[in-house]
Amino acid sequence: SGPSNSEGAGKISLLKKVPALKDGDFTLAECTAILLYLSRKYNTPDHWYPSDIQKRARVDEYLSWHHANIRANAPKTMWIKVLIPLFTGQPLPSEKLQEVMEGLSTSLKQFEERFLQDKAFIIGSEISLADLVAIVELMQPVGVGCDIFEDRPRLMEWRRRVEDAVGKELFFQAHEMILNIKELSNIQIDPQLKEHLAPVLMKMMK
Repeated sequence: SGPSNSEGAGKISLLKKVPALKDGDFTLAECTAILLYLSRKYNTPDHWYPSDIQKRARVDEYLSWHHANIRANAPKTMWIKVLIPLFTGQPLPSEKLQEVMEGLSTSLKQFEERFLQDKAFIIGSEISLADLVAIVELMQPVGVGCDIFEDRPRLMEWRRRVEDAVGKELFFQAHEMILNIKELSNIQIDPQLKEHLAPVLMKMMK
């Protein structure tokens, strides 16, 4: 999720952020809250957000940790390598990417040792919302050429299990935009938009 000045998002979400959900008169922001709401409303298979109180607590534990760790680092690779150069017209110093990759590497080590361990999925033998939230974020560095799975066999095996559980076709369909994000470099951005967004984006990365 990120800031959005779109009129549509503003009408749906008081925080003016995307993603935002509108279900009749009910509106909701924040991806984790939206996922949990949808899983309850549509009575999804139990493994996604288990009814067992301790398994559910493990999903909640991961989601709480994820925000300040994986989400705090992984999306920055996309901003540094594609989006900020696109809007500012100049690449960020390579040290900035290195700094983010070091932070991400620490988070991935914790992810493997604290959450994944020797299990098939984050909370055990079945996939859950925790795995779904994690994989979406971890595919972002891959889309900009930072293959974080390459030298991490345990992480790679987990990714393959997630792909198989979701279905390979659906998995790649869901990540199509992220995996082709570099193609954005070829689009023309309105100069006024560039002028407005460039300082905001540079401030974000400080």
